Parts: sequence; C-alpha cells; structure tokens
Amino acid sequence: MIQEAGDYLKNQLPEHPNHPKGRNPYAHVALAVKEEFNVTYKEISDEKFDEVVKYIEFLKQNPS
Repeated sequence: MIQEAGDYLKNQLPEHPNHPKGRNPYAHVALAVKEEFNVTYKEISDEKFDEVVKYIEFLKQNPS
C-alpha cells in the first residue's frame, strides 16, 4: 500500500526548500505512517490494519 500510495503521489507533493530535487513520495508515506502510529510500518500490529489503510488513503487525498 505504501508503494501504491507513493506511485499515486508522484509529482503531487508540494515543493519544499529541504528537497530541491523534489520530494520522495514513498519516504513521505512511510514517515507519515511512522509518525502517526509511533512505530515503523513493519511494527504495526495486524489489528490496526484497517486503521493504517484509512490513514494511507487520507494521505493520498491530502498531499502535504
């Protein structure tokens, strides 16, 4: 799902001065998930699967 979301967000993330060559949408999604759930995506429990899916969909609809 992170890869799919990254594919979707290619060239959609706003420019940022820390990323003069453009932002990495895959890293953006992975970092946002990590910040939201306080663990890496690999460490999120299976019970939170639906919650993670909803959050990734939110990220796709709200590129920032």
